[in-house]
Amino acid sequence: MTPHIEAKKEEIAEVVLMPGDPLRAKYIAKNFLTDYKLVNKVRNMFGYTGYYKGKRVTVFASGMGIPSIGIYSYELYKFYDVKKIIRIGTSGSFNKNIKVLDVVLSEGVYSKTYFPKLLDGKNIDFIKSSESLNEEIKKTASNKNIPLKVGKTITSDVFDLYSSSLDEFKSNFPDDDFLSVEMEAFGLFYIANKFGKDAACLMTVVDSFYDEKSLTSEEREQSLNQMITLALDSAIM
Repeated sequence: MTPHIEAKKEEIAEVVLMPGDPLRAKYIAKNFLTDYKLVNKVRNMFGYTGYYKGKRVTVFASGMGIPSIGIYSYELYKFYDVKKIIRIGTSGSFNKNIKVLDVVLSEGVYSKTYFPKLLDGKNIDFIKSSESLNEEIKKTASNKNIPLKVGKTITSDVFDLYSSSLDEFKSNFPDDDFLSVEMEAFGLFYIANKFGKDAACLMTVVDSFYDEKSLTSEEREQSLNQMITLALDSAIM
């Protein structure tokens, strides 16, 4: 056990799906896993271990932001021998080619954060995800006819929709064609690279500066379910 995870070592699978929201972790366990068990409830950061198509999988919430996912991914990789983590979540976008409900796979993420400096004394602002795990996800998406947008993304320390100016917000990042913006992936990828483990990030775009589509609850649930299934099928390959 760790200060943040009460599960016994054998209660955590080698493969972890990591949504941000603890209630989404509960939803995934209830609707997609069989014989699942609640293995963590410290700080209400729910973790469940069960079976998906006969393969053992853990679903563990990360909370919001780099510091939170940094803690949980660090402990899962180091103390529970987790081999791969797929973050699944929602994101926004200021890319004109990305629409609401698109599913994005991050090949690498840029962030203006002090996380690497404070943890390891390193000045790093871009880090790649796992190429092998990304290939599994892309192959699964192709087999299931799920369109994927694949490319670089941004991890922000602030919720981008609250920025007073889009131009000012965008000026903080290199002039690259970033697909979407979320708040956790950089921390996950950095910790995975630190321990030589695999990490990937799948995101459903739910907000866009250029697409004002308003989602119904049914559309949001259907899209998220598609992403969850994609992540699960990829995780057990």
